[in-house]
Formats: sequence, C-alpha cells, structure tokens
Amino acid sequence: MFTTFRGGQSGGWKVTSVARVKGETLPKVAALSIISSEAIALPLLPSQTSWRLAGVAGHLRYTEKAEKEQLAAVQAGLGRSEATHAALIPIRKNAAWWELTQDERREIFEDKSHHIAGTLNYLPAIARQLYHARDLGQPFDFLTWFEFAPEHVSLFDELLGTLRATEEWSYVEREVEIRVEREA
Repeated sequence: MFTTFRGGQSGGWKVTSVARVKGETLPKVAALSIISSEAIALPLLPSQTSWRLAGVAGHLRYTEKAEKEQLAAVQAGLGRSEATHAALIPIRKNAAWWELTQDERREIFEDKSHHIAGTLNYLPAIARQLYHARDLGQPFDFLTWFEFAPEHVSLFDELLGTLRATEEWSYVEREVEIRVEREA
C-alpha cells in the first residue's frame, strides 16, 4: 500500500509552515492531502499540486524484536481526534550512510544515537509512521509523519531537537519540516 502526500491548494490538512532544515526546501503550499492506495497517487491537475511525495510503510529495518514490542505497547495510532497538529518531515541521507552495512547503520541508529530508546519517552503523546521512499525513486529516502495534540507542540519540538542532535542526523543531507493543522 502506497501513501502519497500531496502539497497544493486543497487537502485535509492546512499547512502552517514549510521550513528548510537542511538542503533544498519544498515550495510553500496552502494544504496537504494524504492518499493511501495500491499505486502512487498522481496529481489531480498540475495547478492543484505543487509537489507529491510517496512512500510505503514497510517493516522496521533497524528495530529488534524487544524494541518492537516496547514500541507497540506504548505508541498511539494515527487519526486520534485530539491530534489536530501534525508534521511531515521528508529526509534524505547522504551516500556515506548508504555505503555502510546494515549492522553499521543499526549501530549508529540505536547503539550510538538511541533513536528508539530516546523516542519512547515521547509516546503515546506523539503518534508516528515512517514511510520508505528511497526504492521508489523519490527525492527523499524517508517520509516521517507525526500527529499530536496542540498541547504537545513543545514536546514534539523537543523530540525533533533530540533526534537532530544525534550522530545519525549527521548523515542527513536534506530535510524539510512541513507543519500542518486540521479542524478538531
């Protein structure tokens, strides 16, 4: 199942900001729509969509069984009525990251950067889903989607600061932060 994020003039989420974190940004848009389908959703009309990013919610590549169980025990699902704030954060890592072996990436991801252990502190307040896009020929390797209630905006900002201060983040060559809101 593909998930396509379309930035344009209409959609279920109002875009409040599009910010360049590292590398090239994306064009600012008024709204974001999210479509899940058997194929990558194409733009309706070029004038209605400024950009389109697609990914697949695949298996957890760097997560061990015990970590997966810990996450499942505390994480919230997407689509909660109180989670009217969200962020789409597309990320592309550099060639040095992809030249590492799977076990070297795992060591940086968890043993050094504590990606899973460190983010457990933010669950269930922040729900998240990772979409893999690298093998689809997309401009980003990962599309990260987060949902949270308005009272957890500062907690989400703290989570981003924690992740961006890790060794893992030093391999990021492009990152854009798209903040959105929907009516409660």
